Order: sequence, then structure tokens, then C-alpha cells
Amino acid sequence: MRVAMISMHTSPIAQPGSGDAGGMNVYVLSIATQLARKGVDVDIFTRATRPSQGEIVEIEPHLRVINIVAGPYEGLSKEELPTQLAAFSGGMVQFIKCNNLYYDLIHSHYWLSGQVGWLLRDLWGIPLIHTAHTLAAVKNAYRAADDSPESEARRICEQQLSDNADVLVVNTEDEKNELIAHYDANDCHISVITPGADTELFTPGTDRNTERSRRELGIPLHTKVVAFVGRLQKFKGPEVLIRATAELFKRDPQRNLRVVICGGASGETSNVQNYHDLARELGVEHRIRFLDARPPQELVAVYQAADIVAVPSYNESFGLVAMEAQATGTPVVAARVGGLPIAVDHDVTGLLIDGHGASQWADALAQLLDDDERRIHMGEQAVEHAAKFSWAASAQELLKVYEEATKIDMSECHGPRQAAGI
Repeated sequence: MRVAMISMHTSPIAQPGSGDAGGMNVYVLSIATQLARKGVDVDIFTRATRPSQGEIVEIEPHLRVINIVAGPYEGLSKEELPTQLAAFSGGMVQFIKCNNLYYDLIHSHYWLSGQVGWLLRDLWGIPLIHTAHTLAAVKNAYRAADDSPESEARRICEQQLSDNADVLVVNTEDEKNELIAHYDANDCHISVITPGADTELFTPGTDRNTERSRRELGIPLHTKVVAFVGRLQKFKGPEVLIRATAELFKRDPQRNLRVVICGGASGETSNVQNYHDLARELGVEHRIRFLDARPPQELVAVYQAADIVAVPSYNESFGLVAMEAQATGTPVVAARVGGLPIAVDHDVTGLLIDGHGASQWADALAQLLDDDERRIHMGEQAVEHAAKFSWAASAQELLKVYEEATKIDMSECHGPRQAAGI
């Protein structure tokens, strides 16, 4: 089987945790890698952002990343990428024609890629599988009050994909229900495939690992540590943790606690300095350590150095950070939103919080920070919980979806289905 994956707006080999790179990058590369190891030939098409990378990047046998030139290499924001959809589509067509390639199906990731996939599906007469990862209607429903809404143009494009993709792949039943509720999607066209975690990379740390990790990160050895990992944008909620930290020290100025926030700016409205300023304004700047985004191989040390990982997002399609943290044996305190109730087993591997108030988050963090026995037991159970999720298992389920999709009769008239909500 040959699969054309499309990840137009961000490369799967980009550094997660800053810019537009995040959990989706990890998802695409991880699932593609496991498919390749099952003998599927996968080409991932993405927009070229620097000429030095070359047109074709060989990742491993059966897996390549193809960099398509569409617009300037740098200085083009995600909001401006719709202007390059035609150029990107044309670049894909030219590459495939020049290399005499064929594909059995297309799998697009995110709505921009989906628009390209929709065009090529009808051009080539092969099935289109689409994974949204995030949805405008859902983000707008759960966004923070002072966060910028997603555009109506994006919502319309997502509606078109919901109406026209042959298969919609989602991470959870909750995400499936959101597609049906907000986009009137046909549940017969939706497949739920739970993502995984790299449980070979993210492993539990010994006391020696924890000490080494803290020394490398410049964190005192004999202190409690709460970590946040992710892009520094309002939707991920880093300010929730900063305000909760201030509340903890307001209650107990002598509390022995350090907070690590690991990630970079994301989007035009994101500014890392704003989070530094907030910590200074609340009087906790000396209690919080800001770290730049780092590759997964280095994130292991951050997770192992932490006693708790906080995931205060306003929505998550799954919650990859929560799963990676648990795989290292670190319990998680997370918002009860999106797929996080699946990623975190409440009161077993961590705590789920309703809402984003500083007081309620301080309460939850204090519960685990002040109860060593409970927290350590949760960490042990977290490893067992994370072991149930693997990228190999996810890829096996996705391969079944692919095999079924290739049986679709593409010779029939394949015009758009009813476009509800536009």
C-alpha cells in the first residue's frame, strides 16, 4: 500500500512545543513510522520552510518527508497559508508526475491539508481520509474569554471536509460527538482511533534519574516540582498554572515548590514575555523556571524531574503530554476537557479538574504535593495506564481503516454530500 499523507502547515520533523509544531507533529510522525514498519510506503507532504533541507528527506525505510515549495520559506504565518493552497497542490501534482508515483489513498491532517486532499482525491480518484486534530467550532466553544476566536472561513472549510471526506478519523468518542454536534457529520464516516505514546522513550525514572534530570535543568534536588510542557498560548492554559502557583504561595509563603514551564511561543498573539510578566506581577517569578521547547529525547528529563505535570488546556483532542508524563511515572493534574478524561484516569493516575480557576487548581495541586504516599502510588499506576496506549496499536487500527477505504468504489459520481451549516 502507498499512502500520501499531507501535513501542509507544519512539518512532522519540526521541533514540537513552539510555533505551529505540537502534538500533531508527534502524531503524524509516530503513526507514519509505525505504518512504515508494517510495510506501508508513506510519503508525508509538507510545505518547505528552508532550502537547506532538500526536497526529499528519508526518515527510514518506507517513510519519506517531501518538502513542497509554496510561498516564501520564512515569514509566512499559519493565517496566511490559505493563500498558498493552490501552489502547494500544484507542487504535489508536479512532484508526483515527475517521479511517476501513484498512491492508494490520501490521509490529510488539519483543515488546510484537508482542502488540498479534497482536490487531489477527486483528481486522482482515490479515497480521502481526514484527521482534523482540532476544530474551529470546538476551540471557539472552549476558548478562554480573552482568547481570539477561530475564523468563520476555517469553520466553513472544516464543514466541507466533514461533508466530503470518505473517512473522518478522530482520537476519541468525545471528538466524534463534537463532529456530529457542530458539523452534522455522518457517524458512518467516522472512525475512532486512540493515539499512543512512545513508551520506549518515555520510561519511569529512578531516584538517580530524577536527581540527574534536576541537576541538568538547574532545579533544586530537595523541592517539589510541577511542570508544564507545551506551546505557550492561551488555549494551552499556562497562565492557569502561573496563577495557581501564586495562590499556593499566598496560602503558604514557605512552601518548598518550583514550577517548570517548558515551551515556546505559538501564533501571532503569543508572546513568551507576557508569561514572564504575569509571574513577576504575581510575585512568583523566582519560583518559576522557563525552558525553551525541546525534542522528545530531552523532554524525558523534564517529565522525570517533575513530581506532577499540569495540563490546564481549554480543550485537547487527546492529551499527548499527559500520556507521555504518565509513561515516565509522573501523575497528572489536568482539565476535564476533550480527550483528557481518557488520557488521565481520575483519582488513579492523576486528577481531573472542572474549570480553570486559580483556587481550584491550587487545591488540586496541593492535594498531591502534600500527600507523598498518594502521589507516588498514582505515579506507579500511571505507568501501567500509559502502557495500554501505543503507536503500534494505533497504526494497526489505522491500517484497518485504510484497507476498508481502498474498497470504496471511486468510479461513482463523487460530488459533495449535503453541506449542512454553510
